[in-house]
Order: sequence, then C-alpha cells, then structure tokens
Amino acid sequence: MQSLEQPFSGVHLLQPKVFTDERGEFVKTFHAPTFAGLGIAFAPREEFFSTSRRNVIRGMHFQLPPHGHGKLVYCIRGAVLDVVIDLRKLSATFGGVYSTQLTAANRRILFLPPGLGHGFVAQEDDTVMVYQTDKVHVPAADSGVRWDSFGFDWGCANPVISPRDREFPGLPEFHSPW
Repeated sequence: MQSLEQPFSGVHLLQPKVFTDERGEFVKTFHAPTFAGLGIAFAPREEFFSTSRRNVIRGMHFQLPPHGHGKLVYCIRGAVLDVVIDLRKLSATFGGVYSTQLTAANRRILFLPPGLGHGFVAQEDDTVMVYQTDKVHVPAADSGVRWDSFGFDWGCANPVISPRDREFPGLPEFHSPW
C-alpha cells in the first residue's frame, strides 16, 4: 500500500495492492504495520457501509470532541466524488476543501483524522461505501456542516439529501471545537 497524496495534514489517499487471478481480486484495506510506517495512527473500532443511488449527497459529517474519530473510507461498488473540509482552526488548511474520486475500479482508500468534515456524492446507482472508525459512534456527538455552505461544486443539478443533512449549520455559522 502506498500513500499517493496528503492534501491536508494527517489525510492520506492510499492505493492498496490488488491481487488478481482467475478467481477475481483480493484487496487488503487495512494493515496496522503498513499504516504505522506511513505515520497513520489508526485502530478500527467500528465498521459501517452505505448504499446510495446516483446524485445522493451524504455529508458533511463528523463526531464532535471528545468523540472525534479517525475514519477510513473506500468504495466497493460504483463511484463517488469524496469531499473533505478541514475544520481544524489551527491548521494551515483550515476551511480548505479536498475532493477525490473513490471507485470500485480504482480501489483507493481515504484516511481522515479527527477534525475534518466528510461527505460524498454518489456518481452511479447502487454505490456502496465502507467506513471504518477508530471510535464507537456516539449519537449525541454526531454532527456536520451543510453540504452547500462552503462553495464546493458537487457536479449534480438535483442532489438527493436527507432532511438531517439539510439542517446542519452552514460553515460560516459553525464554531469549530478543533
């Protein structure tokens, strides 16, 4: 596994090795010694997956301190444009946005430390995203910022967005605890 880029401090876009033979593919998505060698401190505690149809936007999600979590995300079916916003006040990239395509075909994995908002837009029907987190989900700490409040072009004219995601505060109104 190699780190392809680090757009923000602590964020890693990873390319795992894909082993292919007549049976199909085998992909290792997490290996503690490799992560440690890349400077990534991550010990998964929970795993989730979501299915989304084309033009569904999920985001921009995070857990508030002291329950902020590191997150590993990847796409196992379909394709997403994955979006990250840096909410760490002391970061040189505070308020900055990074996006990358995660697809079942490119097998890329994104690691996010605490202090970042995360979301994506599904680019195909029946897209499946997997999320691993290093802290257990705490509903009272679950939060986000509005998907349309930081000037990002999501590339879809009629997004499908949950009522919960529509009600998050905009980035200008959000007071970051990081």
